[in-house]
Amino acid sequence: MDKKQSYLLVNVVALPDIFVKVVAAKKLLLTGECGTTSEAAERSGISRSAFYKYKDHVFTIEEMSKDRVITLFFLLLDNPGTLAGIIAELTSAGANILTINQNIPVSAVANVTITFRAKDMRVGLGDLLHTLEALSGVRRAEVIAGE
Repeated sequence: MDKKQSYLLVNVVALPDIFVKVVAAKKLLLTGECGTTSEAAERSGISRSAFYKYKDHVFTIEEMSKDRVITLFFLLLDNPGTLAGIIAELTSAGANILTINQNIPVSAVANVTITFRAKDMRVGLGDLLHTLEALSGVRRAEVIAGE
């Protein structure tokens, strides 16, 4: 794996606290709660040098998904309207759906992939995934690709 060109999607519980604190400092700067890097770093509990060391290498899923093409995988029950509900949520969030691939249901479940452009999304990808997972008939929803 070429470390300079590769990304991993990792749950924050598996990461050292420094990465979470860098993301928190970036958010403080972005929202204007802090006016300087020094202030944001101090409020987040890290040094300014640690912030600068990692700021260009640690991102939230929302930062990574902006202006990108995202592919989601779903495992759906074979119930009328399940896919329609997903499509409605995606379009409501501002996703521009590019492709939908659905396999024939086997044992009352179907695999579906949906690829969309996230440029105009009004909600974060993490929040969108939680909403989609909570829909009736959705057994699993996960990001499988992002360009």
